This record gives sequence, C-alpha cells and structure tokens, in this order.
Amino acid sequence: MKHPAFWRLVIVAGAVLGIEFACRTGIIDRVTMVPPSQMAVALVRMIRSAPWFWSDAGSTFQNIGAAIALSIILGFLTGLVIHALPRLRTVLNPVLLSYYAVPTFVYYPLLIVIFGIGPASLIVMGAMFGIVAMISATLASIDRIPRVYGKVARVTRLSPWQTALRIKLPAATPYLITGIKLTVAYSVIGVIAGEFILATAGLGRRLTLSYNEFDTATMYGLILLIFIAVAIVNSVLQRWEARIHRRWYRA
Repeated sequence: MKHPAFWRLVIVAGAVLGIEFACRTGIIDRVTMVPPSQMAVALVRMIRSAPWFWSDAGSTFQNIGAAIALSIILGFLTGLVIHALPRLRTVLNPVLLSYYAVPTFVYYPLLIVIFGIGPASLIVMGAMFGIVAMISATLASIDRIPRVYGKVARVTRLSPWQTALRIKLPAATPYLITGIKLTVAYSVIGVIAGEFILATAGLGRRLTLSYNEFDTATMYGLILLIFIAVAIVNSVLQRWEARIHRRWYRA
C-alpha cells in the first residue's frame, strides 16, 4: 500500500474517472473533450481500420526515435567537451540556462531551407529540443563523479576517449537517466509540434487535421496514443534507473 507506483496508479485512475464523470454529466462540453472511454474506443477503431494509422504512426515514432538518439549521443559528447573546458563552460552556462526561454520553433523555417520539408527537419527539431537537457544532465552527472576516478584514469594512462567511455560514462549513468527521461519528453514535443506546423505525414499532422475538422474523438485518441507511448518509455527508464541505483549503492 505504501509503494509509490500504487499511489501513482490511484492518482491517475482518479483523474481519469473524474474526467469521465465530468464529460458524461456535461460539466465538460463534448465539443471541448470526449470521455476517456470514448478516446480509447476511437484509438482502437483507428488501429483496426484507419488506412492512414500505421504509416503515420510509423513515421512519427521513427522520427522521435531518431531525434532521441541524436539528442542523447550529441548531448553526452557535447557535455563531455564542455566539462573538460572550464572556460567554455563559463561562457556557455548562461546560454544553457536560458535556452528553453527562446521558442525553438522560430528556427523551423531555417531548418526547412537547409533540410527541406520532410523527416530530416523534424528530427533536427526534436533533437534541438532534447539536446540541451542531455548536456545539462551530463554536466551535473560528471560533477558528481568522485575525483579518485580521474586519478585512476591518469595512473592507468587512459586516453580522454577511453576515460570518457570506460570511467565517466559508467560512473555517471545513475544520474544520466534523469537527463534521458527529459530528452525523451522534449524530443517528443519537438517532433509532434513540428508536424503540427508543416509535415506531409505523421500523427501531429493528423492531429491538426482532426482539430480542423472538429473530429474530437480522433484527436483525443491520438493524444492518448502519444501519452501511452511516452508513459511506457518513461516507466521502463524509471525501472532501469532504480535498478542501477540499487546496484550502485550495493557496490
């Protein structure tokens, strides 16, 4: 009864039941929102019979996966470089702190000019959202690594890349997963929002079409799908994080 997962489930179930009640009783207008049960029915119907579903879902999740991978890899490597150069870190700290204050969508026209209309622009957009979260998490994670590990690397004469991959990455992993979870969330936002603006395929484009056509059930069904996918990924990462922390503290 005291397990956090149980209480999270209770809170989510209570919120869903509350929304269901509000929609069914007219507290929330059906034009504004449909009941969660109707969202689930619409999602199942789309999966079974919508001719566009699998192509659009495949396009979106493929772009999201590429954006997440790009954000994590480039974010971690950039964080290593910034951490190794204290003066560069001092210069970039204000930029990193204020990065999300600037709407990244202002760069979308430039991305279209460079990469064209298609998956490349959406992937870069998603990566631009997620990379700074990974850089910040990398810097914070490396700051927590005991200094004795650096001495071990120097004694064993490891190169900078060997030190990064064999010492810094394993030691920072328990704290990096928080950055990875943020990167996943930001990358999803970047790709879906990019599809809102301009895309030839994808769930974001389909969401926009459903909104313009007042197809509320389809719109919320797609939102439910995205929510479920992100929740599953975050749950997997959270369990991975808990397992790593347990092993770390046992060691």
